[in-house]
Amino acid sequence: MKLITFFTFTVCLFTFPTTKAQVFNTYYDEIVQDVSSANLLNDLTTLVGFGIKEPGTNAIENAKDWIVNRYQTLGYTDIETQAFSVGGEITSNIIITKTGSVYPDTFLIIDGHYDTLNGPGANDNGSGTVLILELARLLKDVETEYSIKFIHFSGEEEGLIGSKFYVNNTVIPENLDIKLVFNIDEVGGVAGMQNDTIVCERDEGSPNSNNAASAQATQEMANCFGLYSNLLTEISYAYASDYMPFEANGEVITGLYEKNESPYAHSPNDIIDNMDPDYVFEVTKGSLGTALHFAVGIEPLSISENSFAENIISYPNPSKGKITISLNPSLSEKIELTVFDVLGKLVYNTNLNSKTNTLDLAFLQSGMYQAVFKNDTNIAFKKIIID
Repeated sequence: MKLITFFTFTVCLFTFPTTKAQVFNTYYDEIVQDVSSANLLNDLTTLVGFGIKEPGTNAIENAKDWIVNRYQTLGYTDIETQAFSVGGEITSNIIITKTGSVYPDTFLIIDGHYDTLNGPGANDNGSGTVLILELARLLKDVETEYSIKFIHFSGEEEGLIGSKFYVNNTVIPENLDIKLVFNIDEVGGVAGMQNDTIVCERDEGSPNSNNAASAQATQEMANCFGLYSNLLTEISYAYASDYMPFEANGEVITGLYEKNESPYAHSPNDIIDNMDPDYVFEVTKGSLGTALHFAVGIEPLSISENSFAENIISYPNPSKGKITISLNPSLSEKIELTVFDVLGKLVYNTNLNSKTNTLDLAFLQSGMYQAVFKNDTNIAFKKIIID
C-alpha cells in the first residue's frame, strides 16, 4: 500500500515516436483471452477469507500454505519459501521459478505482496496476489525465452521488509541477472466508480542510471495494455512498494497501481464488495500481455504450420505497395489475410481466393507491417515492408 499522494499525466498509446512499440501478437492474445474472471474471483474470495494477514498470525501462514499449494496444483515444482523476521515475528516470501528456454539465467520478476494491515486486504493486495496467480496459471506451459520468477512478498506493510530481505539475501549474493522487475500493488479499483485507467509506474529516483531503461519498459507495458486490454493508461513514478529495494540495487523496474485509489486500504472495509472485480480482470489481461512481451513467449509450430508458411510467398518485399501473394496449389482452403501496423492496428483485411493474388497497399504509409495468414487449421506471420 502506498501512502504518498502522487500526480499522473495521461498518455496516448499511439503517440510515442521516440519509444519502441509492440506489434499485436495473435498468439499472445489467444493466451490473454483465457484469463478467467471466475478464477480470479474464486481465488480472491479464498484469500480474503483467511482474514488479517499480518506477520506472525495464523492467517498469513494459512495464506502462505494456500499460495504454495496453488502453485503445486498448477504443476510448478521450483517453489521456495524464504523465512525472515518482522518485529520478532517469522513470516515468509514465496518464490516460484519458471525456467526460460533461451536465457534461463536471466529473469523477469513479477511480484506483489500478500500480507495485509488491519483488514483482509481484498484490494491491498489481494488483487495483485490473485492476478499473479492467474498469470502463473496461464504461463505454466508457455515456452518463454527468459525465465520468470513469481514472487509473493510478506512484510511489505511494515516497510518493504520482505523485498529488502530478498534483494540483500538472494539478488546481491547470487548476482541475479534481472531483466525487469514488474511490481503489482493494489489494482482492484473502487466499487461504483468508472475504473477504466491503469497507472503505469516508472523509475524517476536515484540512482538515475536505470531510469531511462525503466521509462522504456514502462512505455512498452503501457503499449501492451492498449493491445491486450480495454484499459487506458497513465504514466507516473514508482514509489513506496516492493520494487524499491530492487531500484536501489540498480535494477530496471516498472509497476502497476489503480487510478481510482481505494479509501478502504488498511481497514476492515478492504473487502471485495468495495472493489471492482471486472477491473482486476482487465488489469490481468494487460499484465499477461506485458509478461509475454518481456519474457518473450514462443509460439509452438508444428510441421504442418511450418509447411503452411513456406507455401505462401509474397513479393516484392520491400515494395511500393503493389504486392503479389502466391499460394502453393496444395493449399486448398480459403485463406484470410489480415495486416497490422507496428502498433497492432488492423489496416487491411481480405480473403485470398486465388493461387496468385495482387494487393494494392499503396495507401499505407512507408514502414513495416505484419501480415497474418490464417485458414481453418493454420496460421503464419510474415513481415511486409513498404518504402
